[in-house]
Amino acid sequence: LQRAAEQLKPSAPIKFHISSRTDAGVHALANAAHLDIQRAPGKAAFSGQQLLQGLNHHLRPEPIRTFHARFCALSRTYLYRLLLGCAHHSQIPVFEQELCWAPPGGPLDIPAMREAAQLLLGTHDFSTFSSPRAQGQSPVRTLLQLQLQPGTALLAQHGLH
Repeated sequence: LQRAAEQLKPSAPIKFHISSRTDAGVHALANAAHLDIQRAPGKAAFSGQQLLQGLNHHLRPEPIRTFHARFCALSRTYLYRLLLGCAHHSQIPVFEQELCWAPPGGPLDIPAMREAAQLLLGTHDFSTFSSPRAQGQSPVRTLLQLQLQPGTALLAQHGLH
């Protein structure tokens, strides 16, 4: 998309805007985006039709005619993080406080959790795990993959401690 937009000869670097729309309590690690493009000084701003035709021309053979980051998603990936060994919520690192859950109590039975997680794979009605949906929205979802694995602090993976 950026290469196609650059073919339209913008007057300034292209600015991408990332969609931050997630479900309540969910944080996005990867997301969709749109871009802002400025035309050369003295030229009228691009009309929506000009942008649509120009970008589609440079995106061939896969034109983007209509795309909405939220409603056109073919699938989603979720990451649920548990912080283990934390006796009190105040011990959670500040950058992790809204990005993980610290279950109270003793150690978790990881092998039993892995075994139970396998029961969620496949196509199921997840009504009992969600809030009421708008009419016409199905609670049936297909869970293709589920992994339970140890990891590090989220920001530590990016060199931020």
